Amino acid sequence: MPIEKLKQFLDENGVKYVAIQHSVAYTAQEIAASAHIPGKELAKTVMVKMDDAMAMAVLPASCKLDFGLMAKAAGVKKVELATEKEFKDIFPECEVGAMPPFGNLYGMDVYVAELLSEDEEIAFSAGTHKELVKLPYGDFERLVQPKKVKCAL
Repeated sequence: MPIEKLKQFLDENGVKYVAIQHSVAYTAQEIAASAHIPGKELAKTVMVKMDDAMAMAVLPASCKLDFGLMAKAAGVKKVELATEKEFKDIFPECEVGAMPPFGNLYGMDVYVAELLSEDEEIAFSAGTHKELVKLPYGDFERLVQPKKVKCAL
């Protein structure tokens, strides 16, 4: 979902957002620093396999995924990180590792850290390693309908 497709989707759904250009960065903490956004407000998308089904975990840049908590929240036996090889073809229009957290558009479940829902806004990569989108968290929740989970700090 390159930025234009994402913007079109947000526009069609009446979402007010800001696109933020930043220098090329690959880790969530680098992106947060480059874009001058607190790490707890920048969402990173982590691809996971849940009993072999692909899903998205959306966490603050400063958090780590707790596989046990996620498995319990999802009602599955096993949660593990997906490899790039396993998910890159699902998002052919995105740079690997820069997928926006809209797994619902790709037919997959999305799990969001409760901490992100405490902020008024959410910012996330928009398909490239040099652009973010920031929008009200309530709009993200309305469009994606993610399941909330706890994360480790």
